[in-house]
Amino acid sequence: MKIRSVHQREYPHPVSAIAEILETLSSPEDRLWPGEFWPPLKLNNGLAVNSAGGHGPIRYYVSAYESGRAVEFTFTRPAKFSGIHKFEILPADDGMTALRHTVDMEVDLKTFLVWQLAFRWLHDALLEDCLDKVQNQVSETQVRTPHSMWVDFLRNILRKKNGR
Repeated sequence: MKIRSVHQREYPHPVSAIAEILETLSSPEDRLWPGEFWPPLKLNNGLAVNSAGGHGPIRYYVSAYESGRAVEFTFTRPAKFSGIHKFEILPADDGMTALRHTVDMEVDLKTFLVWQLAFRWLHDALLEDCLDKVQNQVSETQVRTPHSMWVDFLRNILRKKNGR
């Protein structure tokens, strides 16, 4: 079964400003990933092709990297995740720049159901926090997209499971 999820936000800044933020991904000075709220994204060799890592229980490696433009990851765990997720920086109209995150994968029926019940909700909340983090660096207006009660419930279960 196909899962495709796209999150995108446009910012009133040039591509170069958003590219600077992307370039910090998985570094100690990460300005993209919301590691202050979620498990950090860690890569064993930074943003380089074949660098391996992940966040929480999700594992992947960098399968494509174009400095300042895009990074693509191929899933290795969970085993039933067959596909990619990627960040892309795209020029938009009127001097705007879009930051897009895409998940594109094939899964079996059981994994699809687990995605619909849990992973999707957590994924969506994490990505909105990610896009908020970027916006809060490039805008005077500070935003914090609220999480649903379901997301809070799932996160509490995971914290208890992980002893936090």
